[in-house]
Amino acid sequence: MFSIFKSNKEQTSARQLKRYYKIVDQINNLEEKYVDKSDAELREMTFIFKNQLEQGEPITSIIPDAFAVVREASKRVLGMRHFDVQLIGGLVLTEGNIAEMPTGEGKTLVASLPSYVRALEGKGVHVITVNDYLAKRDFELVGQIHRFLGLTVGLNIPMMEADEKKEAYNADITYGVGTEFGFDYLRDNMAYSLADKVQRPYHFAIIDEVDSVLIDEAKTPLIIAGKMPSNDELHRIAAMVAKRFKKDEDYDFDDETKATSLTDKGIEKVEAAFNVDNLYDLEHQTLFHYVIQAVRAHVMFERDVDYIVKDDKIELVDMFTGRILEGRSLSDGLHQAIEAKEGVTITDENKSMAQVTIQNYFRMYPKLSGMTGTAKTQEKEIREVYGMEVIQIPTNRPRQRVDQPDIIFSTQEAKYKYVAAEAKKRHDKGQPILIGTTSILQSETVAEHLKKEKLTFQLLNAKTVEQEVELISQAGQKGRITVATNMAGRGTDIMLGDDVHELGGLYVIGTEKHESRRVDNQLRGRSGRQGDVGESRFILSIEDDMFRRYAKEEVEKFSAKMVVDEQGIIQNKEVQELIDRTQRIVEGSQYGMREYNLKLDDVINDQRTVLYGLRDKILAGEDLLEQLKQMLYETVDFAVRDATPDDIPSFEWDYDGIETSLNSLFLTPISVDREVGKVIPILDSLQKPVDALTAKMDIFAENDQVISIIPQIMLSNIDNGWIRHLEAMSHLKEGIGLRHYQQEDPMRIYQREGLELFAKNFQALRRSIIIEIIGYMKTIEEQQEEK
Repeated sequence: MFSIFKSNKEQTSARQLKRYYKIVDQINNLEEKYVDKSDAELREMTFIFKNQLEQGEPITSIIPDAFAVVREASKRVLGMRHFDVQLIGGLVLTEGNIAEMPTGEGKTLVASLPSYVRALEGKGVHVITVNDYLAKRDFELVGQIHRFLGLTVGLNIPMMEADEKKEAYNADITYGVGTEFGFDYLRDNMAYSLADKVQRPYHFAIIDEVDSVLIDEAKTPLIIAGKMPSNDELHRIAAMVAKRFKKDEDYDFDDETKATSLTDKGIEKVEAAFNVDNLYDLEHQTLFHYVIQAVRAHVMFERDVDYIVKDDKIELVDMFTGRILEGRSLSDGLHQAIEAKEGVTITDENKSMAQVTIQNYFRMYPKLSGMTGTAKTQEKEIREVYGMEVIQIPTNRPRQRVDQPDIIFSTQEAKYKYVAAEAKKRHDKGQPILIGTTSILQSETVAEHLKKEKLTFQLLNAKTVEQEVELISQAGQKGRITVATNMAGRGTDIMLGDDVHELGGLYVIGTEKHESRRVDNQLRGRSGRQGDVGESRFILSIEDDMFRRYAKEEVEKFSAKMVVDEQGIIQNKEVQELIDRTQRIVEGSQYGMREYNLKLDDVINDQRTVLYGLRDKILAGEDLLEQLKQMLYETVDFAVRDATPDDIPSFEWDYDGIETSLNSLFLTPISVDREVGKVIPILDSLQKPVDALTAKMDIFAENDQVISIIPQIMLSNIDNGWIRHLEAMSHLKEGIGLRHYQQEDPMRIYQREGLELFAKNFQALRRSIIIEIIGYMKTIEEQQEEK
């Protein structure tokens, strides 16, 4: 069955390519037509295309001519002509899918085609890159083609002024890093006037290195946080307690969901350390939170892998690129827990003010597309989450790189000795070598072994990021040895030096399998670009981190029957199956975690949509007075119904609670008839004071000072309420780990209680807005009386 399914997929792919080649033939046949046009005539085609679309012609009808125009413009401006396979890549992107193209196939030039076509619709195109360097490069390089054809091009990078950002977003095509687009979305939804918002409605996005952006970065939500003081002493004691904890004995940790909970024994230890009777009492909620974060700091974060310590500070490392995440810190006290663990100065905590996951941000685009050399292995996830298909594009030249079988050692020490010896052997004949590692710690270990062989090398990791582009671009030169973490310069071509072809091209050594085959393929893809010769090999050990974490028991069983040679190389053939199976398990675990986190964020996403929609209505000034009155009606209705539940007799209703609630609302004594015994008559009896208040609102609505301050009061309450709600949801998420321990379904609990929490907090938000505005109106009234 599987082979039939695979065959059907291959047939579908072949049919798609056949369709694309027919369009490519049309584009090629149009080439002569546009060669003969002047620059002005070529530029005029942009306005002709726009007019055709405005007249209702489908975008598919202009694609062959539009692509031919871009190709001709590229020849004139950059001296670069699109290959047929690049045209196919452009067609895949224009349709909103992912073009899988190996390194060196010219993905940058491919993006010039769909970005031009989709920009003709007049709604803006966002071209997303993985770092600022590539955004600036593509803005300057590819932007020349678009400017030549009469389109505007913008650049969106961190630290720009709001006016600069607005100008960038209003351009036909905007280049930038995905996280910056996401942060701008969050900042826009914290703005206090429409003029302060920089983005316009989303239309079409092209994501370069799409797997890196949509999958690798999907684990970490984008968070805008405000500072609040932290309890340094509490953090340090919690760190000391967590340091002594043992997994399964004192705490439970789920590798897949990262859910963390204390066992009964762990709870007893915390209660003894802090001299408290019951850790789960409401008064100890902060203490419980600090302890859980301290455990996470020890279990989830490893020095020189997930972060480095530099100048008395914790600097986070992007595990997929190896880069320092400049200016980024963890929220909800987790960063401070790591600081306490490492004994550095504890900074103020970050309280989340706004957040969104990468998945839910990019799902707001009506049309998404992307390019990468490695996405096929994640095809299922990409289709399910983003609705895109992965189309493999033929190479312009046949691949000549040779991917050698893995060599697996019994110990890491033997592995590193072999890596150094292999590097020396290849270096002696002048062949350039790129050694890929998965962490800073591992890159420095490799470096130490190379020094023992007296080899000169270039080290590229988060501590040497400034030289990234230069070091990677030179990695193909004769005799060059480069040691790099995952940051290995994606987007930067490695050009082979003179005589290197005869030496076998660039030799890539991977020193550990990554948590995804896709990332392994990215490393291999550094060699053999555009049909160059090259070679790759992974040199591993069963002591590597992946096997320690995910296959400890299997490795122990295997070790009993393991056969090794004098170098320490494992001879058992089944070791390769162990490697491959473990990697598949890890991939499944990582996918499960992203899926789990997305489900968690979907709960908040629905709530965020409601709240941000309300903010937009207020900013637009839509029926402010009617919104205010509706909030008043709902607040009064809730105050009554909350105190008069259906399941208890009316003589037990909380009439005092109703009166207290309404007294603080109306700022005047309210009396409720306790003999009536029915909800509707009680609400009817409150109609008179409600009408009096709404009549007063009508009068104040004619006061310019009042009408200008009302939106500010509403927005301020919404933002503060949202901050409190995010904190409450964070605590709820922490708590579901405990429910999991009690065999309840944590996701259902989170969804149900998250909805209840939002309803409760949204009602509290409405009430706080009404109370503040009524108080403000009373103050104005008193000021007028004094005059």
